[in-house]
Amino acid sequence: MKRIAVLIFAVSCCLCGAQHNVNNGKVPECSGSIGCCEIYSLTSISQNLGAVGEKITNMAEKITLLEEKLLNTEKEVLELRSLTAGTPQVAFSAALRDSGSGDTGPFTVATPLQYKRIFSNTGNSYNPSTGSVKQRERKTEGERERQVRAHEIEAIFFILAGIFTAVVKGMYFFRFSMFNNLNPVPNSVVSLMKNGVRLTSVWDTSGSDSHDMGSNAVVIPLEVGDNVYVELQPNRIVYDDGMNYNTFSGFLLFTM
Repeated sequence: MKRIAVLIFAVSCCLCGAQHNVNNGKVPECSGSIGCCEIYSLTSISQNLGAVGEKITNMAEKITLLEEKLLNTEKEVLELRSLTAGTPQVAFSAALRDSGSGDTGPFTVATPLQYKRIFSNTGNSYNPSTGSVKQRERKTEGERERQVRAHEIEAIFFILAGIFTAVVKGMYFFRFSMFNNLNPVPNSVVSLMKNGVRLTSVWDTSGSDSHDMGSNAVVIPLEVGDNVYVELQPNRIVYDDGMNYNTFSGFLLFTM
């Protein structure tokens, strides 16, 4: 029993001495006392493990924050997909001639222009169909009556083609350009129309020069079934060739 008590006392002394030296930043001398060295090593390992544990805790907190951000990002992506999944895609762009060159017009009545060269027509809202005038003509008596009837048929024919029809209620952007005729005296007037109502125009009817062009644009709300087209005014002319000066474009900005 005496030997055990002495041993416990000796170990206690070593522990106290080692702890005192560690706290003072000193490495205890271990000559003749292996127990003290082992105790110091265990203390150092414990301190290192504590530092590593603190770093792991910090990393775990950062990982938790990153996971939360990732979840929020995934939610935002899903919300955006749900918003865009049901949104109609409507856009078109076309030029006046699909081949050749020359004037379009003059016509005795205001006439929607047919833009025949289609660059794009997503949603198929623009109708470039040319139709057939002869199939719509009915027999009349007398040459004069035929001419009058021909103009009426011509107007009906053009109304059925070259027109954008809204397939969804929303806000739309439209732009059109015009190139005047090559005659010495300019004689070009075109207007952007909505359901037969003039919105805006481009014109060139004076001056001694030619080869002039202009453009105009609008942002307008449309209901389903509304029609938008570019109209050549009576007795006016526009010129075009393979350079595609006369264009008509539009697209849906957002639904309403």
